Amino acid sequence: MSKRDFYQVLGVDRSASERDIKKAYKRLAMKFHPDRNAGDETASDKFKEVKLAYEILTDDKKRTAYDQHGHAAFEQGTMGGGSADFSDIFGDVFGDIFGGSRRGSDLRYNIELSLEDAVRGVTREIDVPTYVSCEPCGGNGAKQGTAPQMCGTCHGQGQVQMRQGFFAVQQTCPTCHGRGKILKDPCSSCHGQGRVQKNKTLSVKIPAGVDTGDRIRLTSEGEAGEYGLPAGDLYVQVHVCEHQIFTRDGNNLYCEVPVSFTMAALGGEVQVPTLDGRVSLKVPIETQTGRMFRVRGKGVKSVRGGGIGDLICKLVVETPVNLIGKQKELLKEFEETLGGSGAKKHKPKSEGFFDGVKKFFDDLTN
Repeated sequence: MSKRDFYQVLGVDRSASERDIKKAYKRLAMKFHPDRNAGDETASDKFKEVKLAYEILTDDKKRTAYDQHGHAAFEQGTMGGGSADFSDIFGDVFGDIFGGSRRGSDLRYNIELSLEDAVRGVTREIDVPTYVSCEPCGGNGAKQGTAPQMCGTCHGQGQVQMRQGFFAVQQTCPTCHGRGKILKDPCSSCHGQGRVQKNKTLSVKIPAGVDTGDRIRLTSEGEAGEYGLPAGDLYVQVHVCEHQIFTRDGNNLYCEVPVSFTMAALGGEVQVPTLDGRVSLKVPIETQTGRMFRVRGKGVKSVRGGGIGDLICKLVVETPVNLIGKQKELLKEFEETLGGSGAKKHKPKSEGFFDGVKKFFDDLTN
């Protein structure tokens, strides 16, 4: 066993907390675990070294002894005998990384929805390339008429212990590679893997109110696990396409409503689109461009609950284009009627703007 400093092995300071040690151990254990480095003896040795360092530095008595005496504290007989079993480490830390991690992988499927479908909900069929359980062998990997046999090396445990003086180090069984079983006659359809590649068609119910970034979890619809182990999950990731009219922000919808110069000045009524049809919106006289109007209850009900949002309409006053001679003359004549001593009262925006400009230049010259 390597005599490298245990703190150096884990890449932590001597003052590191148990949480920091645990975090470093998880990272290194994932990197060097035998299941991820099949046949790599160097990785296997590093994995044993990391486990040993973790076991010492997370035990208060052992850590104190190591800090005082170094590796000599654990030479056989120094601490009065006894043995250490790493199964508790696997249960506490390592189990959440590799315990059950041999199940099938989780998958992600990106789905695009129109705003209407996202707001109202929809059912879609999707085609997912994945691994499914092999039918001929039922997922166990053995040829029809046969069955996997218990591994004689680990007796079905998938792990074996290697004693090195004071310590017992637990590692993946080299014979069955952690499966606990041996295949004498592998299935010809899946070549002993217990699963085959296949495109799977699923019907996905998209709930009303979803938005971009939401995801729907389909339990056990991911990749089938090897050798009959459980399948992973499928996550359907939602992306809502841009809409021609509406923009969504939370539960509210926003849209711009163009109105004529005449309607903005004299007032009137305009038809406004919603996801449920049209509604009438009253435009007050002398409405300025950019004014916002709220149509209550015409927004979105979020998938997370709560009330229905509103539709916020921004009125935009259109400037006439492609004017003919007569129209130009009338506009010039109209503009002249706005002149004189009372011009300011007809142009509230201009008055405020130019007063501000005058003050700005006056401040510069003073």
